[in-house]
Amino acid sequence: MEKMLRSGARAAFRNNQIPSTSSVVSTIKTEESMNDHINSLCKQKFYKEALEAFDFAQKNLSFNIRLQTYTSLICACSSSRSLAQGRKIHDQISKSYCKHDTVLNNHILSMYGKCGSLREAREVFDFMPQRNLVSYTSVITGYSQNGQEGEAIKLYMEMLQAGLVPDQFSFGSIIKACASAGDAALGEQLHGQVIKVEPSSSLFAQNALIAMYVSFGKISDARRVFCGIPVKDVISWGSIIAGFSQLGYEFEALSHLKDMLSYGGVFQPNEYIFGSSLKACSSLLRADYGSQIHGLCIKSGFSEDAFAGCSLCDMYARCSFLRSARRVFYQIERPDTASWNVIIAGLANNGYGDEAVSFFSQMRSSGFAPDATSLRSLLCGQTNEMGLRRGVQIHSFVVKYGLVTDLSVCNSLLTMYGCCSDLYCCLKMFEDFRNRADSVSWNSILTACLRHEEPAEVLRMFKMMLVSECETDHITMGNLLRACVEISSLKLGSQVHCYNLKTGLVLEQFITNGLIDMYAKCGSLEQARSIFDSMDNKDVVSWSSLIVGYAQFGFGEEALALFKEMKSSGTEPNHVTFVGVLTACSHVGLVEEGLKLYSIMQSEHVITPTKEHCSCVVDLLARAGHLDEAEKFIDKMELEPDVVVWKTLLSACKIQGNVDLARKAAENILKIDPCNSTAHVLLCGIHASSGNWEDAALLRSSMRKHDVKKVPGQSWIEVKDERHVFFAEDVLHPERDDIYTVLHNVWLEMIDESRPQDKKRLQFIH
Repeated sequence: MEKMLRSGARAAFRNNQIPSTSSVVSTIKTEESMNDHINSLCKQKFYKEALEAFDFAQKNLSFNIRLQTYTSLICACSSSRSLAQGRKIHDQISKSYCKHDTVLNNHILSMYGKCGSLREAREVFDFMPQRNLVSYTSVITGYSQNGQEGEAIKLYMEMLQAGLVPDQFSFGSIIKACASAGDAALGEQLHGQVIKVEPSSSLFAQNALIAMYVSFGKISDARRVFCGIPVKDVISWGSIIAGFSQLGYEFEALSHLKDMLSYGGVFQPNEYIFGSSLKACSSLLRADYGSQIHGLCIKSGFSEDAFAGCSLCDMYARCSFLRSARRVFYQIERPDTASWNVIIAGLANNGYGDEAVSFFSQMRSSGFAPDATSLRSLLCGQTNEMGLRRGVQIHSFVVKYGLVTDLSVCNSLLTMYGCCSDLYCCLKMFEDFRNRADSVSWNSILTACLRHEEPAEVLRMFKMMLVSECETDHITMGNLLRACVEISSLKLGSQVHCYNLKTGLVLEQFITNGLIDMYAKCGSLEQARSIFDSMDNKDVVSWSSLIVGYAQFGFGEEALALFKEMKSSGTEPNHVTFVGVLTACSHVGLVEEGLKLYSIMQSEHVITPTKEHCSCVVDLLARAGHLDEAEKFIDKMELEPDVVVWKTLLSACKIQGNVDLARKAAENILKIDPCNSTAHVLLCGIHASSGNWEDAALLRSSMRKHDVKKVPGQSWIEVKDERHVFFAEDVLHPERDDIYTVLHNVWLEMIDESRPQDKKRLQFIH
């Protein structure tokens, strides 16, 4: 009868027809059959049914549970992460006649550790009469898996003092704890112990070592461990491929995937290996590689898997293949929150803010609650004034879902308001969470100040950042240096340089390039050259910053000489470099050299000319007096000439006194921008300089009639650490009366001392 019952139950399990617990257990008549039934359920991984059978037996039957059955039940609690049931069974074991043995206690330790109750695990461990290697390993694993790396390392040291020799599982757990703690020195010691105790045959420990070295950023050590494994498994391959992909060695990651596949089907990639490989493709922006891996995913049966599908969708979106990203997303059988977040982020980052919002609505309709990542992704798509309305709506969702306390979401909101709204809204938003702001928060508000052309506000906010003791980084310094450039303050720029030296940030190339740019634009070319010469690894930004600096301050020969050095060094110039050298040729008057450089920019360096390059060529020709050639160049431009190009020609016409061409240039400017004050003022000046006073007067009258006003020039001077700002026709400066009196007297002296033919012009200007 009992044998028939067990065989019938097994048949039911095979057919996925699980009878109710009460109906089966009620037919069991003996203690032995009850224990066998529970053990059978546990072996077949019907943990819920096994635990229900135990509960039913305890309430309705008086059978004793054997030690082996208790062990199976504890394992069932571990696998199902059922802490409440585990406590209940542990309590029952303590009250039962069963004598505790080390094996059962080890399973109890493991159960508490896997369920996250480390306090109870440690209590059991401390009261164990006998502990073995498994006992220590169970608790160490629990500590390691639950973020208590320090306790794991401490217990590992106690284990060694107790004279126990670690095995590969002990090493695996403690190496993971060491990696999480970031203790590279201890990690190397553990590696030595692994070599001594568990040589290359210990696959579990070797795989843990690969992951550890990857977490430390030591990819060469990870590769050395990997190459030393005689018989690798899928985890070995997955760990090294993930390491290469995470640390920026994308080609090596893909090469190892190819090596893995070359074993003739011995190793089949899993969804995690596909994820790491696709991440490498997206970092390289190589959708062609990614599509090949996509084919492998389909062949391996992972095309509908949420993890692999999520990685594929992300890869296509980062490579701007949005149609493929959408198709992959719709093929995922059961998209999870991460899948929705990836497609939303892909659309938002590629400028499809409306469609991202549409997917966000579909996500909510599908029963998924948006998380912080969902809202951050949506906010990334709102980058202009048109996105402000959507941004405000997303802000309301942030409040609704209680994510206003999430700092990363607040930072994204701050960035959105910085792009879409005015600076007041940004500062108000920032003040709401300034007390818990991190470096990302401060950098976001500094960037917003720069975007809204408030460099003085950048400096004020930076002082507040220092008071808050928040750590600065290269982005902070980049914003500061740009602010110094905006206000042309060499003194403040030098102070920022000193701060970088003090904090060690000056060692970063991004900062060094920023310092070269700042010193060059503030006129300290000697200091810029000194920093440039001290660099070991100069990139195209380093060269271009100094070349542009030389060119802007009229040192054309030095700029061209530096350009030749750059080419000799093997550094490929970019579009900024050619703006610098074309400007240099213009200042020096090397027309033929400039035209030659413009030509090779396209033919040899495959750089498409921009309007800025065209403006430089127009300036090059016009400065040399070749106004007709400059006009022909503009007429032949593939790009539509903009205001800057015509202004360049107009300025040259003023110098050359070519009224007819100046009128043409001014008319084209006014077609593009009818209220452009510069065109009116320059044309007026040309008429005046050529003696056409009536035309000049008519033009000024037209400006007054159409309310066209020249944007006042602005200048400033620092006196005793106080900045005095002046505008053209300034009426706001507190000492304006004294200033205008002095200027009037100086002007009268200029008229008295001038030649007779200049007096009329000076009187007109006055």
